[in-house]
Amino acid sequence: MSSGTLLGICGSLRAASTNRKLMLEAARVFDPATFIDADIRLPLYDGDLEDAEGVPQAVTTLAGQIAAADAIIVVGPEYNKALSGVLKNALDWVSRVKGGPWRDKPVAILSAAAGRAGGERSQMTMRHALTPFRPRLLTGPEVFIANSGNAFDEAGHLTDEFAVKLVGELMEELRKAAGLS
Repeated sequence: MSSGTLLGICGSLRAASTNRKLMLEAARVFDPATFIDADIRLPLYDGDLEDAEGVPQAVTTLAGQIAAADAIIVVGPEYNKALSGVLKNALDWVSRVKGGPWRDKPVAILSAAAGRAGGERSQMTMRHALTPFRPRLLTGPEVFIANSGNAFDEAGHLTDEFAVKLVGELMEELRKAAGLS
């Protein structure tokens, strides 16, 4: 069984965010040979900036990481019933890079939120925002971590058995979609 390269894109910039914990937990379960934690601290998309300076190097790097990955996890919070602005900004910037790096990439979406729905609406908007890039979005199992502030132990591992089971199933589906199982 080949381990491959897994790219993680977290829509929360906070180092201790529950979405970052969920991303790292999913990566641990996926067990890649290489895990890359994408940096989406990018300037706000601005067509004038792009015209004057071109696509920023950080965006080119991100697009290259997407293109080179065997599989991708996109994990994000729900901000005002949608995906986070930083994640949307990263998607907008990468759309400006030639070559379609997302095309046919196996992608799993996960979310964690303080509320009872666990970021369900954010996942819907993430799927909607990713669709034009034509990745292979996995349909399930859906992983929504509700009450996320209480969902992880001190080591950053999920504590709910059902959530652990769903993350395991989703990562196995991602490995299959990437041809790594």
